[in-house]
Amino acid sequence: MQAISHVQNLNSYLIICRSKPRFDKPVRLAVPVRCVYHSDSVQFPNGVGSSRVDWQSSCAILSSKVFSQDQDSGDKSNTSSASDHLAAAVNGHKTSLDLNLVPLDKKNKPQPPAKQPPQKPLTITDLSPAPTHGSQLRVAYQGVPGAYSEAAAGKAYPNCEAIPCDQFEVAFQAVELWIADRAVLPVENSLGGSIHRNYDLLLRHRLHIVGEVQLPVHHCLLALPGVRKEYLTRVISHPQALSQCENTVTKLGLNVTREAVDDTAGAAEYIATNNLRDTAAIASARAAKLYGLNVLADGIQDDSSNVTRFVMLARDPIIPRTDRPFKTSIVFAHEEGTSVLFKVLSAFAFRNISLTKIESRPHRNRPIRLVDDANVGTAKHFEYMFYVDFEASMAEVRAQNALAEVQEFTSFLRVLGSYPMDMTPWCPSRGNP
Repeated sequence: MQAISHVQNLNSYLIICRSKPRFDKPVRLAVPVRCVYHSDSVQFPNGVGSSRVDWQSSCAILSSKVFSQDQDSGDKSNTSSASDHLAAAVNGHKTSLDLNLVPLDKKNKPQPPAKQPPQKPLTITDLSPAPTHGSQLRVAYQGVPGAYSEAAAGKAYPNCEAIPCDQFEVAFQAVELWIADRAVLPVENSLGGSIHRNYDLLLRHRLHIVGEVQLPVHHCLLALPGVRKEYLTRVISHPQALSQCENTVTKLGLNVTREAVDDTAGAAEYIATNNLRDTAAIASARAAKLYGLNVLADGIQDDSSNVTRFVMLARDPIIPRTDRPFKTSIVFAHEEGTSVLFKVLSAFAFRNISLTKIESRPHRNRPIRLVDDANVGTAKHFEYMFYVDFEASMAEVRAQNALAEVQEFTSFLRVLGSYPMDMTPWCPSRGNP
């Protein structure tokens, strides 16, 4: 009886997390993705072919097989060569499927085929794309090649096709419009704190968190070859990177102004493109190699234990499990403001569920709440949305009961995702990209 109840609760969770219907027709992005990616091909896992053209070619060869079997012994001698040519290539595309064509001897007499087991009927798996486990995934990230987000995408999905996007919102849209399969975006840094923009976008878009990855950040001071630190007048980088290196840059004795740009690798690219010899960038060592810059100072972050946490986003949620540590992210709000926050938190405390993060953001649709008071006048209070991460899987009964209790106190509750925790050990390294 307990197992049946568990499945029913799990199905309820999947209904809550169901994403919007997929688009039947391709839709163009309002803001183009700054990348060039290869056209995708449909993978047939049973060796039928590597693209739709191969599949069509295989079907044509099947037709030629039937035609060859119907030929009598009076056919002309060029039948064999024509059949062999058709088996080798159709419309200039080589096929990867062995169709067991009937061989013909020199006298054009059909020979009986060798006894082979009957061919297995085609199933839906033969016509469906190969499952994407990481090697064929297209992963969107914000920035240009050499950004830390690109390194996080490679760590989350090795051998993936990384797609750079010029804005965070473009990365969200790339997944929603089927241009990318996943998006890897930063949500918080151990020094700079939360990336609030992405928290707002998580609520605006209907993507699901399917995983997390923690990436140690190793900052370097980069400049054009031949430029010395004494010649610098400004330093440019992402605002988070500037704040993470503020004390170190001051200790270097640099009389420079600090200017914020979209991303760290973009700062390196900007210096190299415009040949700026009075400007340095804070970026990764890989960015220096990509854009031909020299490393003036290595490891300039204020804290060697500088880590950025990224989340992986997908169109559909994953099925939560209990065989490994899971984390669940939710967002909720209440019409009565923060007065119910203690009741919500107690729902987790009574069930011994640890909270790893709580983040408050102003309610975008209703940022101010008015409270009438006959004696004083009208009081104004901020309305907040609360983001909470807790260490439990939605497959656990205690997590399901906790959310059921939370729902009683809140006017809005949404599960952003229940996903495996990043348990990979890490240590400060001077070789990180």
